[in-house]
Amino acid sequence: MSELSGLAGPRAGAQADVDYVQLLTPEGVRVENDAYEFTGDDEQIAGFYRDMVLTRRFDTEATALQRQGELGLWASCLGQEAAQIGSGRALGPQDHVFPSYREHGVARCLDVDPVEVLGLFRGVDQGGWDVVGSRLNLYTVVIGAQTLHATGYAMGLERDGLVGTGDPERDAAVVAYLGDGATSQGDVSEAFVFSASYNAPVVFFCQNNQWAISEPIERQSKIPLFKRSSGFGIPGVRVDGNDVLATFAVTSKALEQARSGSGPSFIEAYTYRMGAHTTSDDPTKYRLADEVEHWRLRDPIARVKVYLARSGGVTQSFFDDVDAEADDLAADIRKRCLDLPDPALVDAFDQVYAEQTPYLVEQQATYTAYLNSFEVDGPESGDGVR
Repeated sequence: MSELSGLAGPRAGAQADVDYVQLLTPEGVRVENDAYEFTGDDEQIAGFYRDMVLTRRFDTEATALQRQGELGLWASCLGQEAAQIGSGRALGPQDHVFPSYREHGVARCLDVDPVEVLGLFRGVDQGGWDVVGSRLNLYTVVIGAQTLHATGYAMGLERDGLVGTGDPERDAAVVAYLGDGATSQGDVSEAFVFSASYNAPVVFFCQNNQWAISEPIERQSKIPLFKRSSGFGIPGVRVDGNDVLATFAVTSKALEQARSGSGPSFIEAYTYRMGAHTTSDDPTKYRLADEVEHWRLRDPIARVKVYLARSGGVTQSFFDDVDAEADDLAADIRKRCLDLPDPALVDAFDQVYAEQTPYLVEQQATYTAYLNSFEVDGPESGDGVR
């Protein structure tokens, strides 16, 4: 266990007085923990490194696309790659995820095409990926609402007999991703109440990145977040969210317990949002540069790279190949994002329900007639007016 006093930063206050689970230090040194263990090999750790590098490059390219006017908005996950990859790679083949709006690394772990994520922020669709096949629900912008969705889905799994059977090919669990700011929302408290009361197989994974937009965490909670869930009867644990090994180990154990029928749990991944809350935010208005620099020295990718280089688990060619793959990924997503066709406004009516209702059919026809009332070049049928 490591003391947070050496990690929490310039304005940590009471939040710094708590130990947390750490298995890989910022210096790239493996350490032991009495309750959690990472049993994987260097090949698996190298896979984590690749995942994190590619997630960061996708995130960086998406930010650039927004700045160039190609996306309406972007929510960066810069600095939170270990929390997302570690937890995402812990998911089992039947587990389902309910994200907030910056779980780009988790989307990668579930094989969601990154351009489908960009389509949502470009405004060409309302989320184009297959939520059933990928097991990743659509991004949720309403703060904390996804925790209720996750709890309901988890309760359904239990009632369908998909929890606690002892069959690894049958038992399933749910992960609800939320930020530290979401813990101040009533929806999250209600999700805690229902999940605890009904022993729902759900893991609440909170990425405490220290800032709920412009409000620091200590303004929201006088105690560490992982202790708050115990008031609802849900066990909580704090993990070094910049340590991909610890995050994987802690999430794996929580999911195992949920699948076995032991009920919900709460994980606080103690990390840091290196960038802006979204591209509409200016973090220099509310936080100091020395705080950002403090956390830059605890970069989740750098510590894994140091470990791999020191352990001899990979050669320099591995790092070069990952960098080249990242370049190719950036070029590919940029091209395919710019090639996304603009939607016709009338198509929005087709995306509300799986089967269109008579009321929506009537609305669509009325709106199409309205669009066609404008004088444009050639017949439109609702396609030409954007």
